[in-house]
Amino acid sequence: MRVTSEDVSAAARRIAGRVRRTPLLPPSGEDGVWLKCEFLQHCGVFKTRGAFNRQLAALESGEIGPAGIVVASGGNAGLAQAFVARELGVRATVFVPEAAPAVKVERIRSFGAEVQQVGAEYAEAYQAAVTFGEQTGAAFAHAYDQPEVVAGAGTIGAEILDDEPSIDTIVLAVGGGGLYAGIAAAAFGRARIVAVEPERCPTLHSAMAAGEPVDVPVSGVAADSLGARRIGDLAFAAQAAEPPVSVLVTDEEIVEARTRLWSEYRVPSESGAAAAYAALTSGRYVPEPAERVAVLVCGANTDPGTLAIRS
Repeated sequence: MRVTSEDVSAAARRIAGRVRRTPLLPPSGEDGVWLKCEFLQHCGVFKTRGAFNRQLAALESGEIGPAGIVVASGGNAGLAQAFVARELGVRATVFVPEAAPAVKVERIRSFGAEVQQVGAEYAEAYQAAVTFGEQTGAAFAHAYDQPEVVAGAGTIGAEILDDEPSIDTIVLAVGGGGLYAGIAAAAFGRARIVAVEPERCPTLHSAMAAGEPVDVPVSGVAADSLGARRIGDLAFAAQAAEPPVSVLVTDEEIVEARTRLWSEYRVPSESGAAAAYAALTSGRYVPEPAERVAVLVCGANTDPGTLAIRS
């Protein structure tokens, strides 16, 4: 199964008026790239789009009952689903790993969701959430591998290409692959995708090398938002239909890119979101001279005190 541009268009209609159309900043510095400022989305993260699409579709179908929805998350998906649940009057239960950033856990609770901290990494929280859904009847909202969630994320790609049809390349970060799968659907046949992952949790890169999704170790500075153990099936289907340029970056390169985003643009990117920009600042991806590149900065749920200013 693969999410298509038609699915993305349907998601755009469903969530219209509920999400922000975030700005696409034109090139202004030496890097010569457009910046899609999705960190300005509700909850400071792109996942709000997929959360609205998932819950609205589930309400339309009658899938959501008294137990509401349940989601497992490293932090951002839970934050988005909790926010949307509050907006729609739906009960939400969010399972996160014990190491989930306190800033994200506190915000999830502030939206009225019940938070359960389980396990050392996302995979353990995921299994606990699945069990909870089976026992209570809560509708499961996947963090990244669900058609409605993927199609909602894809509306970002549609906006980029609507606002600047001449864009050749969209650079984005990959964890479980929901964002990648959605934007790949929106950009299919129109723009190439550069899929950027941390070296310490390369789900898509490893799956492409193996010819199938495989488990990978999870660690590093971006593990809280990009730390899925394996790529989602929808993302794997997307790469089979139109392979992306796969790029790996180091933790040090992510930290440097995050610092540059703050110092040069005053963009408070979280580490996972800075991974996309790191592909360019590190030289891991070098655009052609005339290539028109958009970089997606997809989240800003970070501790502002950790943002360093370059001297």
